[in-house]
Amino acid sequence: MAVLCIFLVVACYFDYRKGRIPNLLLVCILLYGLGYAMAEGGYSGILTYVGLSVPVILIFYPFFKIGCLGAGDVKLFGVCAGFFPPGKILLFLFFSLLISAVISLFQMLQKNNLKERFCYLGEYLLEVVKSGHFKLYVENLSKQKAGICLSGPVLCSVLLYWGGVY
Repeated sequence: MAVLCIFLVVACYFDYRKGRIPNLLLVCILLYGLGYAMAEGGYSGILTYVGLSVPVILIFYPFFKIGCLGAGDVKLFGVCAGFFPPGKILLFLFFSLLISAVISLFQMLQKNNLKERFCYLGEYLLEVVKSGHFKLYVENLSKQKAGICLSGPVLCSVLLYWGGVY
């Protein structure tokens, strides 16, 4: 987990400074994860790593398609998921998303746009229910970047796991 945390600190640097996580860094995390899985469990370890990572990517891919998550965030969730035991992946994702939700709440309170954001979300969900299909979640609330960088919450979630919280 220590090496994963180092990679995640680098991911945070790029995510917070540049607004994206380089694919090369994600490939490095993937290769390290595959190597670690091979060392721990041989070829079946690799299959386990891939078997845990791919479903996470597939679950979050639709959120990328409608514009709610960045591609780097989806890939980061996937490559990190392979480091967890199967019974802990949902907790890893839960804590990552919970931390990001708390950060988002504080950002909305700071920008004084909580009501505006929730109204937009409500209108979006109502449109999805009425039309029966998802559309692009277009961010037209303000000219400022409204999203948050998920690499920090992912790092925090990994640290919580490593510290024995879950």
